Amino acid sequence: MRFRELRFGLGVFVLSLGVLLVRFLVPRPVGMADNGDGWRLLCDLGGRHPELKSEFFVHFSYGPGSACKSDYISSQAWLDWAASKLGKVLGSSAEFNLLVLGVITCVLVAVGVAATVLGLELSRRNRVIAAVLLLLVMADSAFFGYFASVLSEGAGFLGMLLTAGGLLLMHRTGAWRYWGAALTVVGALIGLNAKSQTLLLIPLFVLALALVKPLGKRGWARWLLPLGVLVIVGAGTAAVQSHGDPANAEYREANMYHVVFDSIVDGKHDTDADLAALGLPQSAKKFIGTGWWAASPWTDADYNGFRDKISRRNVVKYYAGHPERTLQILQQGAVDTLTARPARLGSFAESAGFPQMAQEYRVPVFSGLSALAAPLGLYLLVPFWLLLAWAGVRAFRRQRREYGILVFFLLLFAVGQFGLSALGEGVEGVKHQLLTLFPTVLAFVFAVLSFFPKPARPEPEPAEVPDEEPVTEVFDAFREPEKPAVR
Repeated sequence: MRFRELRFGLGVFVLSLGVLLVRFLVPRPVGMADNGDGWRLLCDLGGRHPELKSEFFVHFSYGPGSACKSDYISSQAWLDWAASKLGKVLGSSAEFNLLVLGVITCVLVAVGVAATVLGLELSRRNRVIAAVLLLLVMADSAFFGYFASVLSEGAGFLGMLLTAGGLLLMHRTGAWRYWGAALTVVGALIGLNAKSQTLLLIPLFVLALALVKPLGKRGWARWLLPLGVLVIVGAGTAAVQSHGDPANAEYREANMYHVVFDSIVDGKHDTDADLAALGLPQSAKKFIGTGWWAASPWTDADYNGFRDKISRRNVVKYYAGHPERTLQILQQGAVDTLTARPARLGSFAESAGFPQMAQEYRVPVFSGLSALAAPLGLYLLVPFWLLLAWAGVRAFRRQRREYGILVFFLLLFAVGQFGLSALGEGVEGVKHQLLTLFPTVLAFVFAVLSFFPKPARPEPEPAEVPDEEPVTEVFDAFREPEKPAVR
């Protein structure tokens, strides 16, 4: 581990942290308002969920509340717990303070940026460019607010960045490789367990580890460290998922309800034909456009008469028999993905003086461009994904394996998450598709970096060889002097 590289990495960390903290706190703190799901994480902390409409403003401080229980599983709870404990140490009277959480997350994001930059085999100038691109992604207005929120998307974004940085460092040799393994473990545990949707990362993570190949490492020297990482992450994920509701199964019927009555039977297409195809009676029309929690359909006699039809099997059967309608739903999912910002989630505290649901757009580079192109939907998203896939293949063919691994790791998750959210959730499409947009944008950054040349390695100068004396002269030194001839 070279001291110059370590010093450069420390400099990137400090500068990144400074940029992120200014982004977070100046001129006023920014976060992401709660869409109503925050209670699932506040329960474990004993925090009080506000009675006010939580999506209007960001509530940066949560006082103690009555105990409640939630089986919701998210690694965001680990970050929230750390923020709660640290806040109390610092003298905060709040049970949970989003300002403390935001600072903790900024530190971890800065670590991820620095580690990723150190893992890139690029010149110093190009590493600086890489750091700027990564900061533009992490500080983007569509993503940054979730780092100070009671929602779990922030853990997903953070976990993907840390995992990417760790995998890059694992391609290096020496001590860097072991630091990369440790960072990969932390990033994977956070990223894989952020939400039920991020469990899709598990097979992709296994494949990425299998492809890690440090220069000059063969046999057990290559496989031992990735296997150790896989065992630790696998055991940790199994333990986390066993203490709660695996894959959030308690929301399965609610998701299918929204798929049916918000996505498929939306009142804008052939409602009667769609109801018949799903095996639902005409009386089911009263549920169109209603929310699961507000409508309380489980108390309705009509609903209980066809409740067995609100199932994954029935929905999949409908999709298989209606490709045109399925394509329309996917198009809407692509529009939601590119829109990037849920319209009703505010960015500021009420004390900031902005109107309800006001949003900030200070760093709109990637999300701003995607929002402009949102009406194109699949016509933009699919070609863009194909372009990223080409860049990933090119990276493998040009001996830039580490870039190819990350591009496909992020791209395949984005595609899988897109299909899962568009076809399997049916509501809050813009928010749910953030886990599609973020890895797509991050994959784009690594695809761009794969085109940067490797740094030129100076050829060692040949050592100066002293002039050798003629061999005959060397031997002459050991000869006996010739005796004069006797006459």
